[in-house]
Amino acid sequence: MEAVKQECASLESQSVSLKQQITSLTSEIASIRNAHDQAQSELNLFCSKIKECDTQISCILREQQELQHKISETNLERKKMENEVKRMEMEQKSCSSKVEKLIEKHAWITLEKHRFGRSGTDYDFASCDPHTAREDFEKLQKAMAMFEESEDEYNDLISKKNIIENDKTKIKMVIEELDEKKKEMLKVTWVKVNNDFGSIFSTLLHGTMAKLETPEGSTFLEGLEVCVAFGSVWKQSLSELSGGQRSLLALSLILALLLFKPAPLYILDEVHNLFSS
Repeated sequence: MEAVKQECASLESQSVSLKQQITSLTSEIASIRNAHDQAQSELNLFCSKIKECDTQISCILREQQELQHKISETNLERKKMENEVKRMEMEQKSCSSKVEKLIEKHAWITLEKHRFGRSGTDYDFASCDPHTAREDFEKLQKAMAMFEESEDEYNDLISKKNIIENDKTKIKMVIEELDEKKKEMLKVTWVKVNNDFGSIFSTLLHGTMAKLETPEGSTFLEGLEVCVAFGSVWKQSLSELSGGQRSLLALSLILALLLFKPAPLYILDEVHNLFSS
C-alpha cells in the first residue's frame, strides 16, 4: 500500500507537471494565434485599402472621361467661336476696305456721314447693331474661360490619380514582401522538421526512413504527406504500419516539431511499452 501511495503521489506530480506543460503550450498556441490574427487583420486592412484605391481610381476615371467629353465639346464650341471670330474679323476688314473704296469713289458719303445711324433717315443701321457683335465676342471670352477651368480640373484629377496609383503600388509591394517572408519561414521550418523527423524515426526504428514530402503536383504551401520506408521500400500508405510503428512515427514527428522550438521539459509516459511494441 505504501508503494502504491508513493506511486500515486508520483503520478499526481507528473499529472500536475503535464497540466502545467499543457497550460504553457496552450498559452503559446494562443500567442501564435493572436500573432496570426493580427497579421491576417493587417492583410485584410491592406486588401480593403487596395479596394478603396480601386474604387477611387474608377471614380476618377469616370470623372476623367466626363471631363474629357466636356473638354471635347468645349473645344468644338471654341473652334466654332474662333471660326466665327475669324469670319467676323475678315468681314470687318472686308467692310473697312469696301468703305474706304466707297469713300474714295463717292464724295457724297463724306457729306452725308453725320446722318448715318439716325432713325427716320435713309441711313438707319438698327438692323446692323454693333452691340450684337460685342455680345458674341463676350460669349467667346466666357467659353475660353470655361475651357481653361475645365483643363485645370482635368490636370488636378490626373495628379490625384497618379498619387493613388503610387500608393496602390506601394501597398502591393508590402503585401508581396510579407508573402515572401511567410514562404521563407515555412520553407525553413519544413526543411528543419523534415531532417529531424527522418533522423529521429530512423534512430527509434533501425533500418527505416521517414520524410515529409509534398504531394505530386503541389507545393509545400498546400500541404505535406508523411512517407515511410522500411529498408529501401517506401510504403504506399500509413495503414500498412502496425500500431507501434505508427506510434513511433507520431512520436518522431512530435519530437521534430519540438526540436524546431525546444521546450524546457519533456515527459514521456510508458516509453518502454512503445519501444517493445
